[in-house]
Amino acid sequence: MQAPYAPGDWVEHPFHPDWGAGQVQSAIGPRVTVNFPHAGKQLINTDQVPLRPVAPPEG
Repeated sequence: MQAPYAPGDWVEHPFHPDWGAGQVQSAIGPRVTVNFPHAGKQLINTDQVPLRPVAPPEG
């Protein structure tokens, strides 16, 4: 089974859209580290928070 998130993927936190589109730094099981432009690096348990895939930001 392939992991739902991989380093380099872009995601949005459903409860904190103000954090902006974040890039996945690492994903080990349900533990995903994401670097958000307005919140920095956050460790997220995807069993509790279903991150939403988004398109990479332009620029």
